[in-house]
Amino acid sequence: MIRTGLPALSTLLTATRRATGVLSTLASTLTAAIVMGFAAPAAAEVEVQWWHSMGGALGEWVNGLAKDFNDSQKEFKVVPTFKGTYDESMTAAIAAFRAGNAPHILQVFEVGTATMMASKGVVVPVGKVMKDAGEKFDPSAYVPAVAGYYTSPKGEMLSLPFNSSTTIFWFNKDAFKAAGIDTARPPTTWPEVALAAAKLKATGHKCPFTTSWETWTQLESFSAWHNVEFATKRNGFNGLDTRLAFNTPLHVRHIENLANMSKQGLFVYKGRGGAGDAPFISGECAMTTGSSAMYANVKRNAKFAFGAATLPYYPDVTGAPQNTIIGGASLWVMSGKKAEEYRAVAAFFSYLSKADVQAKSHQTTGYLPITMAAFEMTEKSGFYKANPGTDIAVNQMIRKTTDKSRGIRLGNFVQIRAIMDEELEQIWAGKKSAKEGLDEAVKRGNEQLERFESANKS
Repeated sequence: MIRTGLPALSTLLTATRRATGVLSTLASTLTAAIVMGFAAPAAAEVEVQWWHSMGGALGEWVNGLAKDFNDSQKEFKVVPTFKGTYDESMTAAIAAFRAGNAPHILQVFEVGTATMMASKGVVVPVGKVMKDAGEKFDPSAYVPAVAGYYTSPKGEMLSLPFNSSTTIFWFNKDAFKAAGIDTARPPTTWPEVALAAAKLKATGHKCPFTTSWETWTQLESFSAWHNVEFATKRNGFNGLDTRLAFNTPLHVRHIENLANMSKQGLFVYKGRGGAGDAPFISGECAMTTGSSAMYANVKRNAKFAFGAATLPYYPDVTGAPQNTIIGGASLWVMSGKKAEEYRAVAAFFSYLSKADVQAKSHQTTGYLPITMAAFEMTEKSGFYKANPGTDIAVNQMIRKTTDKSRGIRLGNFVQIRAIMDEELEQIWAGKKSAKEGLDEAVKRGNEQLERFESANKS
């Protein structure tokens, strides 16, 4: 019985060993699977939606900034989306906010600043976003004339300066040479612009001078450049009870001069907004006043030698020229998002503010560098010497500002600009005198200011 029992025991031991081996293998497999299970799913990137209004070459620049940031780390992902013009993107963002699906970052043009400031509960100040996220943030590092525009009366920076520009004078060097005008000495005063326009017309130019953004160049920047008020209360910085003041004898004189140039075929109006850019870039118009940010487009598409100069002024006006004012847009952070999403926004803003990133953007687009470090880096690199005229916008903006030239911050500014456009068009068409048109623009614009003041009284 013992003998007959031994094989049974041996079989049992063998089976047990096999079972143990199977269990051991199974345990090892399960352990490995568990370890792999914990390691396999990579942490999901925190996604940030960025709505903007940059098209063409500038749209490529924006997409490039987002891509470079996304490639620089693996924690966050910025998704840029073109939402149309500044007006359209702002309208879309308001609708999205009401529906509870606003973007994290919204690009807003400078004329929308007062409206965004008055929108309680809609935005989170950029200073707070950066502080809460633990990101280094020093408002004094930004160009004062730029940062000051987006700073509250209490000294808190509300939005991040992004694509800041200013108004400058562009001219076609080839057309100048053909008309016998010295390209090394472009017009710096309005009488010189008129004289150059007459010479260009005499050599066959059908559009000697035009302008883009007529209200920004011919009334808003014109006022700051001559150190005169565009509106009371420090151009709106000191209160909602500001009122328009761009119908002074100096303003009337300038618009009247342009109207006379229009009658003589020296100034050709091409339309609102940036409509004057394309006729200059195509070579149709020889001179224009417009944004410094036109640089990227001109450099890429103009088939002629071009130059840039300071905005013209009237030499008999005491204190002129002073400084031009900011244009372009800033980035606002919308409220109602998660803490980790705000951390992502803060990290992106820190990236955008890096000196090398800013210097490259400035040199590529013609927008101002938003930090002094980026300006100094560009200057030391020799970029300004190699590309004459690219420093004009910066030099115009970093002059000492006054109460009359810091900038313009008005409520319902979009509507006011539309009114100004309408009245200026009446003047160019000869249907109203300069004084009649400007008086009416001031009257109608003040009605918009009164509405905004009434709606936003605390």
